[in-house]
Amino acid sequence: MAIRILVAGATGAVGRRLVPLLVKAGHEVVGMTRSPEKVATLNDAGADAAVVDVFDALALARAVEEARPEVVIHQLTDLPYGLDPRQMTEARVRNARIRSEGTRNLVEAALAAGAKRLIAQSIAWGYASGTEPHREDDPLDLNGPQAVTIQGIAALEDLTLNSPPLDGVVLRYGQFYGPGTGTEERGAVTVHVDAAAYAVLLAIGLAPAGIYNVAEDCSYLSSTKARSLLGWKPEFRI
Repeated sequence: MAIRILVAGATGAVGRRLVPLLVKAGHEVVGMTRSPEKVATLNDAGADAAVVDVFDALALARAVEEARPEVVIHQLTDLPYGLDPRQMTEARVRNARIRSEGTRNLVEAALAAGAKRLIAQSIAWGYASGTEPHREDDPLDLNGPQAVTIQGIAALEDLTLNSPPLDGVVLRYGQFYGPGTGTEERGAVTVHVDAAAYAVLLAIGLAPAGIYNVAEDCSYLSSTKARSLLGWKPEFRI
């Protein structure tokens, strides 16, 4: 069954792998980007394009209303290619703003447009110290050395999960590797970018709302919930 879907961050690392998967599955896709030069890339992938900045709330509301999505997918980030350490201090602040203010704007636009489900990208390495492997109901480390980042994702997750009547799904990803990420190396908590996109595809359907860890097997966390309820497979590749 074809579903109308808006992908915010459609030309990012996950978005570039996700849009073709959605189109191949028969869905009607509008990809959101703030870069006019990326419209052709989206069109070539079979999606319509909306050029808008998530911080322009009025323009965003118009764009989402025109897209008429049943499902909104939030893959927006503002990070340097390959996570260049020379740029990360400033990038973390920008990224936290996207996750708080940007998510709030996107949620308000989705609600106004009558969307039914919101699927948002979060991170899987933000848990507070405690018994491992971490599961989805473990607390986040809101006051540790990564406080700016973790507080940003806490805001994103709260808005995603607590904005009725939207069904909210949060995908807590491991660190990406694979095409378009700037690295092919696995870290301690990682996920291939194709497997990350696959989790989104699975979450579009009737999967229960809530939080899912989406990372390869490791001692730090468990992705059992994503495997059992979404049918997710970390070995998936396009």
